[in-house]
Amino acid sequence: MRIAQIAPLFEAVPPKLYGGTERIVSYLTEELVALGHDVTLFASGDSVTQAKLAAMAPRALRLDPDIGDPMAPPLMALERVFRRAHEFDALHFHMDYWPMSLFTRQPTPFVSTLHGRLDLPEIWPHYELHADAPLISISDSQRKPMAWANWSATIHHGLPERLLTPREGARPSYFAFLGRVSPEKRVDRAIEIAGRCGVPLKIAAKVDRADRDYFDEQIRPLLSQPHVEFIGEIGEHQKAEFLSGAHALLFPIGWPEPFGLVMIESMACGVPVIAFNHGSVPEVIEDGRTGFIVDDIEGAVRAVDRLPGLSRAAVRQRFEERFTARRMAEDHVALYTKLARGRVPPMRAIAAE
Repeated sequence: MRIAQIAPLFEAVPPKLYGGTERIVSYLTEELVALGHDVTLFASGDSVTQAKLAAMAPRALRLDPDIGDPMAPPLMALERVFRRAHEFDALHFHMDYWPMSLFTRQPTPFVSTLHGRLDLPEIWPHYELHADAPLISISDSQRKPMAWANWSATIHHGLPERLLTPREGARPSYFAFLGRVSPEKRVDRAIEIAGRCGVPLKIAAKVDRADRDYFDEQIRPLLSQPHVEFIGEIGEHQKAEFLSGAHALLFPIGWPEPFGLVMIESMACGVPVIAFNHGSVPEVIEDGRTGFIVDDIEGAVRAVDRLPGLSRAAVRQRFEERFTARRMAEDHVALYTKLARGRVPPMRAIAAE
C-alpha cells in the first residue's frame, strides 16, 4: 500500500529524548516499511526514517530558536499533505482534530490516531462536527469521554521487539520512575511508596516548561530525601539498563492515562509494573502476571511483598506476545485496507445552513 504518516512537528521522529507520540509514529513507520509498504513520513526535517521523508519544517519546532509562530508550520504541513493526498491509498494523521476540516473535503481515505486525553469538553465540538471522520483509540478506556465518536479501532502501542531487552547480569536494587514530572503522573506518590518500603527510587523524567513551577514548588523539596535520586530526562539507549536494574517500575498515576508507553517499555525489559488503577492500566497490565494494579499507596506498598512471585522472563514473554511493533503495524494495515476498500467518491458540496 501507499501510506502517508503525518506526524506533529513539535518533536522529530523519533524524538531525541522524551516524546511518546513521535516515538510511536517512528516505530509504526519503520515496521510498515519492513512489511514492504511504500511509506512517506511527513515530519520535521531532522527526522530519521527508512521511509520517504517529506520535510515539513527544517527541524523539530521545540529545538528551533527561530520559530516565532509555532502554529504556522503545522497548518502549512496540512495544506502540503492535502495537495499530495491523491498519491496515497491511505493517510494516517497523528495531529488530533487538526486535519478534520480539510480532509473530510477530499476522497483519499484518512484516519486519525488520538494520542492524548479526551476528557476536555472544548475539543468535543470538533469531533461532533466531523462525526464521520474515522478515529483510532490507543486504549478502550481512552474512548470513554467520547464514546459517541466514530471509532474504527483500538490499536495498542507496540515497540520494536529488540529495542529494549533485559540486561544480563542486572541486579535489581531500586524502584524506577520513568517519563515526565507532572501533576497527573504523581511522582510524589512514587517517592512515598519507595520511602515506606525502604527501597531507593531512581527518577528518570523530563520536566516540561509548563510543569516547572509544579516541579520547583511540589517535587524539588522531596528530592532531598536520602532514598531519592533524580536523574532527569534520559534517551532511549539508556532505558534498558535503567529499567533492568529496578525491582519494579512505579506508575502511580492520578489521571485517565490514554496508554502509558513506559509500562510496555518496562515489560520489554522483564520488569514488572506497580500501577494505579486509572485509564488504560487494566488493558496493559495483567494483575499478578506482569505486575500489580492497585488503588492507593497502601495497596502499592503491599504489592511490593508480592514481587518475588513474578517471573521476569514471563513478563518479557507477555510483551512479545502483546506489544510488539510488528503486531501494531499489522493491526494498522488491516484497518488501512478496510478503509481503502470503502473508498468513496469526492464529497458533494455542503449546502449552506
